[in-house]
Amino acid sequence: GNEEDAETTLGFKAEGTDVTKGELNIDGYKSVFKQMKDKFGFKYVASTLRESHSASDNGWSALVYDGKEFYHTRQYEVRIVDRVGSGDSFASGFIYGLVTGMAMKDAAEFGVAASALKHTIPGDFNHATLNEVKDLMKGDASGRVQR
Repeated sequence: GNEEDAETTLGFKAEGTDVTKGELNIDGYKSVFKQMKDKFGFKYVASTLRESHSASDNGWSALVYDGKEFYHTRQYEVRIVDRVGSGDSFASGFIYGLVTGMAMKDAAEFGVAASALKHTIPGDFNHATLNEVKDLMKGDASGRVQR
């Protein structure tokens, strides 16, 4: 889920963030992540972060926390074909990274790259290949997703 879900379902508010305006405040997220870790004892707390430039163009990144450090991934500039399934693609990519031995930071980068690619695919299933995700992770510094 996102900051709106954290507030609605769990009562944690990310201060200085307005999902309706596409405004992000990383410090607000960090506060929520710490509260969630303290209350529930999660090993990791992770969320995607969407900056809405328009309905079709978004900045897309993720923030993860392991109780010791926060890691904010690179941000991809995504031209959206379909948003459905992008959160699931992040979660599955992050989990894939962890279970295959990636460090938290690398797993987060893998997850956000997988979900950035998902935005370019119609339907709710991510058809991107492992190599496509890895290639995007190794891509140039612009973070622009093209498919």
